[in-house]
Amino acid sequence: MRIITANVNGIRSAARKNFFRWLARQRADVVCLQEVRAQQAQLADPVFHPRRFHCYYLHAERPGYSGVAVLSKRQPNRLIEGLGWPDLDGEARYLEAQFGRLSVISLYLPSGSSGDQRQAVKMNFLDRFARYLKACRKRRRDYIICGDFNIAHKKIDIRNWRSNQKNSGFLPEERAWMDALFNELGFVDAFRLLNTQPDQYTWWSNRGNARANNVGWRIDYQVISKELGDKVQRARIYTARNFSDHAPLIMDYDL
Repeated sequence: MRIITANVNGIRSAARKNFFRWLARQRADVVCLQEVRAQQAQLADPVFHPRRFHCYYLHAERPGYSGVAVLSKRQPNRLIEGLGWPDLDGEARYLEAQFGRLSVISLYLPSGSSGDQRQAVKMNFLDRFARYLKACRKRRRDYIICGDFNIAHKKIDIRNWRSNQKNSGFLPEERAWMDALFNELGFVDAFRLLNTQPDQYTWWSNRGNARANNVGWRIDYQVISKELGDKVQRARIYTARNFSDHAPLIMDYDL
């Protein structure tokens, strides 16, 4: 099973940059997209519904904002839209596709970079999501959580870690949440099971030639139930072409 996750920073913009033409050659079984930033009525063009894929889009109440999607070659047994949180589900950040006992989730965690108010929203989301994941672990399901977590976990995951320790995305409390995710909640950073090298980034600022100089952050993940750890076969970050300020993360599993 090949799973691709990508923050497209506007799916219409990514389409103009030939994202779907590239995707057609990737032999993906499931594709998780974040920051779709389009309403359903804006996705009528067939390009957004590739052949051989079942396509599910979840848009935010606010136009041009957030939004997630799951594209899968196999039709899911069940689709879950949102987390059941009325105050945040309107931002369209969670879409779960169930295939038997396997759940593949497209997740777009809030960013706190715009100020203290959104950082508070982010931390509230993290607290509640940790409790949600703890409950998930009791359901005897396998999980692959794909998406933009808006957090670089360790120093190896960010080029300029010293100067970013007080910035959203690399705050001590955010990194501690990631520690708990991997150490206490029973999940694994699938990419790092295969690749422990530095300079492996999935997001670059649009300022200062950051991408050309590989001054980036690794904030896009495939987080898996620890029971799937021995099923991870291959991991790579696709950087040959730019579809957005994020790069797609491609992973193969023996499932």
